[in-house]
Amino acid sequence: MLAAERRPDPAPEDAGLLRFLTCGSVDDGKSTLIGRLLLDTRSILADALSAIERTSRRRGLERIDLSLLTDGLQAEREQGITIDVAYRYFSTGRRKYIIADAPGHEQYTRNMVTAASTADLAIILVDARKGLLTQTRRHATVAHLVGIPEVVVAINKMDLVGFSREVFDRLCAEYRDFAGRLGAGRTRFVPMSALDGDMVVERGERLPWYDGPTLLELLEEAPASGAAPAERLRFPVQWVCRPHTAEHHDYRGYMGRVESGRVRPGDEVVVLPSGSRTRVARVELHGQAIPEAVSGQSVTLLLADDVDVGRGDLIALAEDAPAPVRELAATVCWLGEAPLAPGRRYVIRHATREVPAVLGAIDHRLDVNTLDRHPAERLSMNDIGRITLRLARPLCPDRYADNRATGAFVVVDEATNDTVGAGMID
Repeated sequence: MLAAERRPDPAPEDAGLLRFLTCGSVDDGKSTLIGRLLLDTRSILADALSAIERTSRRRGLERIDLSLLTDGLQAEREQGITIDVAYRYFSTGRRKYIIADAPGHEQYTRNMVTAASTADLAIILVDARKGLLTQTRRHATVAHLVGIPEVVVAINKMDLVGFSREVFDRLCAEYRDFAGRLGAGRTRFVPMSALDGDMVVERGERLPWYDGPTLLELLEEAPASGAAPAERLRFPVQWVCRPHTAEHHDYRGYMGRVESGRVRPGDEVVVLPSGSRTRVARVELHGQAIPEAVSGQSVTLLLADDVDVGRGDLIALAEDAPAPVRELAATVCWLGEAPLAPGRRYVIRHATREVPAVLGAIDHRLDVNTLDRHPAERLSMNDIGRITLRLARPLCPDRYADNRATGAFVVVDEATNDTVGAGMID
């Protein structure tokens, strides 16, 4: 049962799923903003809302503390900070949303990278009183590095600066200057008070000088997840299906998800890294033949010839297949407690393939506050830098700028099996 009826007149078309990330410095109001979105879109269960109201009264607060709606971790509630990536879900009449609430502290940059890796849009909050802070620039840099296509800069707490247009314009100009040096793409700006709800879902009455969309309107208009998939077919093989039954005596299907592009029966494909060529004989979804499979679908491919294919291989159209490489140049965010250093052995996990690797060189460490590049002999936790890795066996990657699925990888410590790095291939 919901606390109130849903919005009465949802838009007729389905705008699809949008994954977005909220980030910013500590106390910029991320949790309150998410709580406001959930409350004003009528996405809160009645019993959850009652519990939050009771907690707010018990704490002596004059109004409901919306930040409590996003606190799924007890430690977070006790400390008053966000210590991990928290995911929340809501929907309007037009589309569904998955929110990743990234921590505000510098030492949790790795958590933001994790959350940002699958985001279609980032909301970067700025406290109107404090302006752009170190963490604002850090999050803007990370959002750019991981290729988030849409960024919304939310100038929050406008109620504490008298809803000043001059403050809003000044902060927008400062952010545009930084984003320009970063080389960031499309950025939208919106003034708001997450605490009171102005320009979040409803427009309110205290920002008459702003005639742009509200935050929710920006979210509703943003391109859907996978709306512009890369055109090149990339199908990492997850499993080779051989039932060994009388009915399927000669059946051999290659199961996986179409990470980008589309595949149809008759397509000439190449299996990588071996380079074997054949054609697609059949595309199956839940055991039934379908005329084509597109990005995001998990399907089974049957090939015309008996070529050698195994888990970790990549199937691509023959005319635009990626080239096998034995060396990777990439930007990495280091996640591990032990630093990235020469001499240590790692495993690179790229799509469904794993290969041993060693560090070839650290080209530089990036200062995400100034965008300066510094020489480095190692990368510590939360550092971002450009490195070269030497691979024991070939991989067939794309540039991250061309394909977020096959242009990314994770680094696994061979000794501990811990994930210690996230990489984006240059």
